[in-house]
Amino acid sequence: MARKVRDSALESRSARLKLQVRRRPYNGPSLARGIALLYRRNVTSGAWVLKASDGHGAYWTKAFALADDYEDSDGKTVLTFYEAQDAARKLARGADTAPITVDGALDDYKRDLEARGANPYNADSPRVHLTKVLLAKPVQLLTAAELKKWRDSLLGKIAPATINRVGRCLCAAFELARQHDDRIQNRQAWEIGLANLPDAQEARNVIIPDDKVSEFVSTAYSLDDKLGLLIDVLAITGTRPSQAVRLRVEDLHDHPLRPKLSMPKSAKGGGRNRAKKKVERYSVPITAQLAVRLKEAARDRADNEPLLLQADGRPWPAHPGQRCHRTIDKIVTTIGLDPAEVTMYALRHSSIVRMLLANVPIRLVSALHNTSTRMIERTYSKYITEHSDDISRRALLQHEAVASKKVVALPISR
Repeated sequence: MARKVRDSALESRSARLKLQVRRRPYNGPSLARGIALLYRRNVTSGAWVLKASDGHGAYWTKAFALADDYEDSDGKTVLTFYEAQDAARKLARGADTAPITVDGALDDYKRDLEARGANPYNADSPRVHLTKVLLAKPVQLLTAAELKKWRDSLLGKIAPATINRVGRCLCAAFELARQHDDRIQNRQAWEIGLANLPDAQEARNVIIPDDKVSEFVSTAYSLDDKLGLLIDVLAITGTRPSQAVRLRVEDLHDHPLRPKLSMPKSAKGGGRNRAKKKVERYSVPITAQLAVRLKEAARDRADNEPLLLQADGRPWPAHPGQRCHRTIDKIVTTIGLDPAEVTMYALRHSSIVRMLLANVPIRLVSALHNTSTRMIERTYSKYITEHSDDISRRALLQHEAVASKKVVALPISR
């Protein structure tokens, strides 16, 4: 049994009630290295508070029971001074019961993303912007005010759209932690504190004209033939880079008149069955010229091998944009565009808009780009209005010309 530690100011009910009511807890005895028992004096029953080290130089606190100031101990929610010591030690030392910190929540979220075949970058990106204090704080002690203050501190440092993306990643990590720990009851803290900034447009939703797309592709080929082939596929199909790199040799159907690719689905949308969705394919038409280049690249390789490879013969990583972003920046600069705005994804946005302007039905555009009609309408509504002008104009009511006809005054009856 652990040794009982005495403290004349806290061990008796009468001594505690002589203390002044205040928000800040009174320091109590040290129970072990990195573990201390505190007491908060309230107007009603006081509270026992645990103060424990997180092992990284910071401390966390947690009120875990009421003191027996006005009612007798029940051994659970109301504890005596000595019962509180045992409960505090157990809470601090129990690996499974110690509150998870923001840092730990991001670690768990990363493992969850990897297990589901999703991008672990979503768990890593918030760390660049979080303070050491926030990383060390238990999720269940986060408040809306401090999260909002942190979010607003990023204004002017990174784009509002980036702030929103980082906030969504943090919310996902906190929600995962909440689902595995019933003690986390402060969901409103991140729902309110990390609410999306209004009017934050995605900076990467950039549309580039067809001639610049062609320059993008040709410049990529001139720098690296393998990268050029990847960029060519992205420009022609409008697919996501993470989908294109999962193409297999067998996904190429080089029909002489109607060549196509069986494109792997992205499995976006946050579902838990990502692995199953990624196996599914959908048909995407390609040009005969691209089909010839892909067939040549796939020569003498097995059907189950990757269709697109890097210059060194290795498969592309799951998210190629992160690997070759400097080369992409060089390409964008060469063709006279701004690398701070134009990325690989500009090829996808441009493909979608190209089809909309060519009067391809929205339902077909969404299917060919593995997205929803709702997303197309929400993201590209400006271009939908523009390309529908000629269609809607044909439905306008046309009056016969009357300007040249003589206007006759009607007699007025008296």
